[in-house]
Amino acid sequence: MTKAEQDEVFHEWLAGYEALLFKIIRVYASSHDDEDDLFQEIAVQIWKSVKGYRNQSSVHTWIYKVALNTALKWSTRSKKAAYYPIDESAGILQPSAIENPQLDWLYNQISKLNEVDRSITLLMLDGFSYKEMADIIGISSSNVGVRINRIKTHLQNQAKVSAQ
Repeated sequence: MTKAEQDEVFHEWLAGYEALLFKIIRVYASSHDDEDDLFQEIAVQIWKSVKGYRNQSSVHTWIYKVALNTALKWSTRSKKAAYYPIDESAGILQPSAIENPQLDWLYNQISKLNEVDRSITLLMLDGFSYKEMADIIGISSSNVGVRINRIKTHLQNQAKVSAQ
């Protein structure tokens, strides 16, 4: 694969999976500066991963796996990743201009979960099967099911507390 082909695929993936990337970044970053840093880190990892993609899973699953693994590594490092300028991607990742208090509440609650539960919640909201979630995260399907039940119970309890 030539660099031009890699760049073309990279830009297609960024444009096609903007919403997915924004969801992951919103859950793992705590400030606007962190969102920018994490986006840069994810973009670099996606660009590097283009050559390694072998059609063994869907592009959607591949991008999710790369983005989630990058976000997990990024969030656990004591020193944040260096800034990688990617001029071509400037302005691609933009939050929705529509305010939605319920969605804001949900993202806030998801961001309070541990890293694995955050990942599972995002994957669940995007309709991945237990098997796909297990493959992406690296845990068993039955563990995914147990965690989903616990996450749902936790979110329902938090909603009751917020309603009071």
